[in-house]
Amino acid sequence: MEEEKKDMNLEEEKKDAQEETPAEEAAAPAEGKPKEAEKEAPQEEGKAPEERKRKGGYQGGRPQRDESGLIERVIKINRVSKVVKGGKNFSFSALVVTGDGDGSVGYGLGKSNEVVEAIKKGTGKATRDSIKVNRDGDTIPHEVIGRFKASHVIMKPAAPGTGVIAGGPVRAMCDAAGIKNILTKTLGSRNAVNVVKATRDGFEQLRLKRRG
Repeated sequence: MEEEKKDMNLEEEKKDAQEETPAEEAAAPAEGKPKEAEKEAPQEEGKAPEERKRKGGYQGGRPQRDESGLIERVIKINRVSKVVKGGKNFSFSALVVTGDGDGSVGYGLGKSNEVVEAIKKGTGKATRDSIKVNRDGDTIPHEVIGRFKASHVIMKPAAPGTGVIAGGPVRAMCDAAGIKNILTKTLGSRNAVNVVKATRDGFEQLRLKRRG
C-alpha cells in the first residue's frame, strides 16, 4: 500500500511539473521585454537633445515678429462675464504690445467675444498708438521712474551683456522697443495694464540731451 501511495505521489509531482513549465516559459519572454525596452529607452533619450536643438530651445526667449515685421507680444488675456436677464454673456479682453524693435513701441487693449478677434483689435490699437523711445545704443540714456496710478516702474541703464532684467509686462515693452540692456523694478500695483502704462510714461520721459 505504501509503495502504491509513493507511485501516486510521484505521478502527481510529474503532472504538476509539466503544468508549471509552460507558465514559466510564458513568463520568460515577459521578463525579456523590459530588457528590450531598456535598450530602446536610451536611444529615445539620445534623440531628445537633437529635437530640442531643432526646435530652438526656449521659445519665449526671442521676440516673435508677424508678417509685417512688427514684434507682437500678448501680455494677458482676461475673460469677462456679464450677468444679463437670460444668463451670462462671456467676452475676452487682450492686452497686446507691438513694436518694430528699433525704438517704436505701443500697447492696445482689445475686447471681443472671441480671443482671436480681441488680439487682432489690440494689435491694431497698439500699432496706431505707438511712440518713439529715445535710446542710447541698446539701453536707455538715464534713470527714470514711470508712474500710473498705483504702479511705479524704476528703469536704469545697464552695461552691454546685462540683458533685460524685468518682469512680464515691462520685458515685453523693452523687447518691442529694441532695448536689450536695462535694469527695472516694479513697485506698487502689479496690474498688467497699469504696469504697461507706467512703463510707457517712463519711456516718454527719456531725453538724449539735458534741458536748459
